Amino acid sequence: MSESVTLESKPSPDPTSPEPQSATPQTPGVHVTPSAVKRIRVILAKEGISTEEGGLRLGVKGGGCSGLSYSVGFDARPRERDRIFSFDGVRVFVDPKSFVYLSGMTLDFEETLMRQGFNFINPNSTRSCGCGTSFSV
Repeated sequence: MSESVTLESKPSPDPTSPEPQSATPQTPGVHVTPSAVKRIRVILAKEGISTEEGGLRLGVKGGGCSGLSYSVGFDARPRERDRIFSFDGVRVFVDPKSFVYLSGMTLDFEETLMRQGFNFINPNSTRSCGCGTSFSV
């Protein structure tokens, strides 16, 4: 049985906000929080996918209320042109077309009494729909 998670798009924090910025600028790419890494590791194990070979596949596809939707899956190995990111032994694969929309994005996992799911915190997203599963740039 496949594990069910919800997806939500959240706009990136306002860069003009007075909150302190990191002393080291983040490198372009995809970032994954420790809580998301932990959940990805659990799902990979349930799916029988080796962390040495396989990983989480993040992508973007057309559709949804706002024009683009996130896609999440698990692959036994990366594809030829994928960008591969590694976080504490967990690999994330992003195809070149999706990377245009996902560069700089942070993937988080939230587990509360009310909801459980991955959150996409995407600085490229200018608008998301009411259900939170699609976005536009």
